[in-house]
Amino acid sequence: MIRCALSLATALILTAAPALALTEAPAASAPATATAVAAPGFVRAEGTRFVNPDGSTFHIKGMSFGNWLLPEGYMFKFTVQRSPQDIEDVIEYLAGPEEAARFWSDFREAYIQEDDVAFLAASGFTTVRVPLHWKFFLDRANPDKVDPNGEGWGRIDRLVGWARAHNIKLILDIHAAPGGQTGVNHDDGVGYPLTFYVPEYRRRTLTMWRAIAERYKDETAVLGYDLLNEPITPYHDTDFLNSRLEPFYRELVEAIRAVDPNHPIMLAGAQWSTNFDVFGPPFADNLGYTYHMFWAGPQRSSIQKYVNFGNRWQVPIFIGETGELNDDWNEKFRTLNERFGLGWSFWTYKNLDTPSTVSSITRPEGWDAIALFGSVPKSQWETMEKPSREAVAATLRAYIANARFAKTTIRASYVASLGLTATCPRLASAETGAPPAAAAPEATTPTLAAATPAAAPAAITSCP
Repeated sequence: MIRCALSLATALILTAAPALALTEAPAASAPATATAVAAPGFVRAEGTRFVNPDGSTFHIKGMSFGNWLLPEGYMFKFTVQRSPQDIEDVIEYLAGPEEAARFWSDFREAYIQEDDVAFLAASGFTTVRVPLHWKFFLDRANPDKVDPNGEGWGRIDRLVGWARAHNIKLILDIHAAPGGQTGVNHDDGVGYPLTFYVPEYRRRTLTMWRAIAERYKDETAVLGYDLLNEPITPYHDTDFLNSRLEPFYRELVEAIRAVDPNHPIMLAGAQWSTNFDVFGPPFADNLGYTYHMFWAGPQRSSIQKYVNFGNRWQVPIFIGETGELNDDWNEKFRTLNERFGLGWSFWTYKNLDTPSTVSSITRPEGWDAIALFGSVPKSQWETMEKPSREAVAATLRAYIANARFAKTTIRASYVASLGLTATCPRLASAETGAPPAAAAPEATTPTLAAATPAAAPAAITSCP
């Protein structure tokens, strides 16, 4: 999943950023203040818990919609071309620009539909974490401005409607901030966390978060805002960069609170969201903190420092990404977090031909020929035998068909490892005869079925 890190000098050359960006100190920020009183009806951070409006604990039991608005190479079986832009380059090279544009439009339409949301809610999940890419919300020609017609707004509006209809909540998470906040492939930057160096990129990130908060400030189906995914990898100048993280969080919180006093705001640690030493005491109300951890030993020592942080500062903690292993590990690590009152959101909901997600897409015929080009440097492409554009187009269309919920394989054992029961729901619209909330015409209507570990095999092949 990791792109080789670039030197800072190379990264700066690859951008149009001013030369002075490197030396500018972080802007000082006063503690964030809201311009309005928080409204009732929202989940909020209270002590070490997220709580419902009635004061009961809101348990984060979530999945992430990875790959939907921010593709990752390993989810396409690519081993070299791994960033969203790299993946787009592969598809365009093989399919041509017109077919590639069609594929990506169809991909974002089919990958997540109401069926997916309804299934997760019926199975007992309470939360969906949604990775976002700046290019769907800001004007690509002038990223200093919000694009009111950006594709992302319509996609999230529709998702919010489905979440409201099925009583599940969304965590909105910027996975690809302008410039790149992480410095690896999945922030779609140039290989260095330039968000923390270049003033324009910080301003654009502030603009994006303020616009998101303004749009969804009254929406109770949105649980909260996860500001930056996995900021600052360990491969860069952490001594310098880590000191800039919390000051930037202060700026972001202040910008959000100027328009939205309602939603909890989640802060991720540095270095793959593992390092909480970058944080001082909480600097605002209604904050939560999130850590990520994959493949750790499922014992108390693995998470003790996060438990300690939550208890010391009386703030809620949840694990924002984990998983990608097996059912036995899932169960042990999930119950470990629950034992200490920590919520969880596993990564990821849907993937191509894998046993380590809830929903697995069947690999279409011809996919390996595409994946081969995603697994070598671009310099080799001209020497390789290309499949015909017609064959590539047929494979891409088969992928889209297989990615729809009704065609995927639902792994009931994975859901059971999270203490839940995979359940094929009937959409509320099917009971009333009303059209589904903003559903696409080609969406399916699954019939009611259940798959428990005692009554079903490890996988249910679709929801009929």
